Amino acid sequence: MGIIEPGIGLLFWMTLTFVILLFLLAKFAWKPIVNAVNDRETSIVDALNQAKLAKKEMEELKADNERVIREAKVERDAILKEAREIKDRIVGEAKDAAKSEGDKMIEAAKQTINAEKNAAMADIKAQIGTMSVNIAESILKQKLDNSEAQNELVQNYLNKSNLN
Repeated sequence: MGIIEPGIGLLFWMTLTFVILLFLLAKFAWKPIVNAVNDRETSIVDALNQAKLAKKEMEELKADNERVIREAKVERDAILKEAREIKDRIVGEAKDAAKSEGDKMIEAAKQTINAEKNAAMADIKAQIGTMSVNIAESILKQKLDNSEAQNELVQNYLNKSNLN
């Protein structure tokens, strides 16, 4: 017999060993291997499904986050606009109040100035009147020291009174 040609006994024992091995594998190993492969396949499918769900949830969360960010920006803009309007209103009211208060102060100052001016004018008039009387008195004392001058003054006064 040659190296390439097997003998019948060898073929018999090889076949018998193969059949026994096949029987043992079928009896003890195939079910656990098939179950492990099926379990692995199931876990892979579940993992893929969970990954798809996670991806979908992430997209939804991203969309929700973008929506919330847009709403927050709109709300921020509205708050800033309202704050600007309130600031402008307060500044305007403060300007109006300051202008009104300034106008009142100016008017009060004008009234005070007019009152002081009128008082000063009255004081000046009184002083001028007193001085005029004093001057007239001293002039009259000088001129009316004699009775002839007194008579002449009375005649002039009467003549002027009749003419008017």
